[in-house]
Amino acid sequence: MLNYIILLAGFVLLIGGADYLVKGASSIAKKLNVSDLIIGLTIVSIGTSAPELAVNILASFDGSAGMAIGNVVGSNLFNFLVIIGISAMIKPINLKTSLIKVEIPFTVLASLALIFLAGDWFIDGMPGMLTRSDGLVLLLFFSIFLYYVFLQAKKGDISPEDTGAENTRTYSTLVSSLMVLGGIGALIYGGDLIVKSATQLAKAWGMSDTVIGLTIVAVGTSLPELATSAVAAMRGNSDIAIGNVVGSNIFNIFMILGISSTILPLPFANESMADTLVATFATILVMFFAQKGKSKSITRTEGAILMAIYIIYLIYLLNR
Repeated sequence: MLNYIILLAGFVLLIGGADYLVKGASSIAKKLNVSDLIIGLTIVSIGTSAPELAVNILASFDGSAGMAIGNVVGSNLFNFLVIIGISAMIKPINLKTSLIKVEIPFTVLASLALIFLAGDWFIDGMPGMLTRSDGLVLLLFFSIFLYYVFLQAKKGDISPEDTGAENTRTYSTLVSSLMVLGGIGALIYGGDLIVKSATQLAKAWGMSDTVIGLTIVAVGTSLPELATSAVAAMRGNSDIAIGNVVGSNIFNIFMILGISSTILPLPFANESMADTLVATFATILVMFFAQKGKSKSITRTEGAILMAIYIIYLIYLLNR
């Protein structure tokens, strides 16, 4: 029972820490006359991925590479199957052209890049490895994506409202600094609690670190995206509902795995490759739903299909 309480406390610290880090850093940037748009594209966007990043780095140093990989792949699966599924069931999602032609295909590219870099299994049947050089390649892709996003912003295709930074509040320098330091501290401590308690639960349940990372840890670190997308869907803000998770998936692979494997190479088990292939299939399926027909939307029925696939995948995981 204690491990469940510690795990819950870890998620609270993780999500709260990310929120305070974003607010404090955004406030400092505002005082330095950085525009809301730039704040949204950098601090807010990266801040929403801070929980996954904290867990991954700590899991890597703790020797739980399976949890680190599972956290990213599981978050991507949860984002595309559950969050988009729920959002579409709340209200059909209408998609703008750039999402269909660029951002979602870029997510497919991210998944394929991960398969290629960690795909030793396809060559010699041996478990793969994300090396430091692989991490640098992922970070290079991440910089290309950021460059594209800034070009879109320069053209006026992205507004501060799209990035969630239109109402950036400012605090005193002292308060802002304390929020940043407190947020970082909460992320580190919360991530440590999650890794250690999840590892204990994995042993108690007879499951691998990878499966725990794919399920409990991935769902917990994706809760901010779920809340954001569900609220956006209820308000009819389709672009925010899906753009939020598309951006998160790209950040997860290129930034989080890039940083994690650059710091410490990550062993990539054969089972993780199977999970990555499922995540790639989910991404391609969403792209198919988005591009079919003239409406360029994801319907409630398609949302239900995505949810059903996730349930089937969970059953497969628990019986693997």
